[in-house]
Amino acid sequence: MAWCDVPEIVRSAVHERVGTPVTAADIVVGRSSDLAVVLDFGDGRKVFCKGVRGVSKRMRWLRNEVGAAELTDGIAPRVVFACDVGEWLVVGFEFLSGRRANLRPGSRDLPSVREVVTRIAGIRAPRLKSLGERWAGTAWWHRLADEAPQLVNGWDVDGAQRLSDHVPELVDGDRLLHTDLHADQFVIGDGTIHVIDWGFPGRGAPWVDSAFLALRLFDAGHRIDEIEVPVDLRAQVAFFVYLAGFWTHMALGAPGPGPQHRAEVARRYAAHQVQRMPTMGKPAPWMDVCTPP
Repeated sequence: MAWCDVPEIVRSAVHERVGTPVTAADIVVGRSSDLAVVLDFGDGRKVFCKGVRGVSKRMRWLRNEVGAAELTDGIAPRVVFACDVGEWLVVGFEFLSGRRANLRPGSRDLPSVREVVTRIAGIRAPRLKSLGERWAGTAWWHRLADEAPQLVNGWDVDGAQRLSDHVPELVDGDRLLHTDLHADQFVIGDGTIHVIDWGFPGRGAPWVDSAFLALRLFDAGHRIDEIEVPVDLRAQVAFFVYLAGFWTHMALGAPGPGPQHRAEVARRYAAHQVQRMPTMGKPAPWMDVCTPP
């Protein structure tokens, strides 16, 4: 929705909190908000404003962004205001000038990306919902075998599911998690780096966000032996097998090529990780090796 089409009561509420903008540049990409606009006040101030109309998952995700900002000083954009106006939730964020991260091998952005991910992993977030709780009881591989067997052809589905069943306990912890890190979530400015879009935060083990990012690095062209995840390889294998099942199930019926590509990358990465199992020595008792294509 364009700024000029937003109900007057909503625009007035924003004006009361930050003033009347000189210009409003509507953002037309993304699907998580009904409103996304950069408000320019002509005095050097800019505010990025997001709004969601109606109680929904998207409204909860926007509230999550507000809550996460309280934990991520200097990492996430600062919240300038947040208000409920009728059926709307509207949030103003610090405007960040910068570009997305380049995650390709040899990129000068990689040290900054590693540093900020490490900073996030050092933040305790005991009040957030545990990722282990969110992921408990999710039999993605068995569900895929029932709903889309062509996607798991060649996999030992029972073995993959046994691996996945242990992941909720492996990811449990008290550290802040973003859970959706990719190149577009990093905003790199002049000597600065921020992480945006905190719609799915949680708490868990400090290595989890590095594992999420590993898939993006793999997709950007890094070899698996170049990608570091600070946890035992057995836990990595289980995590990536779980995520391959999860993202593949999420992609069923999802519009556009993005979810399918992400799922395919996750399956390829998990397959590579499983193939490393014979070099690991004796596996943990619960670690049955599945045989991917």
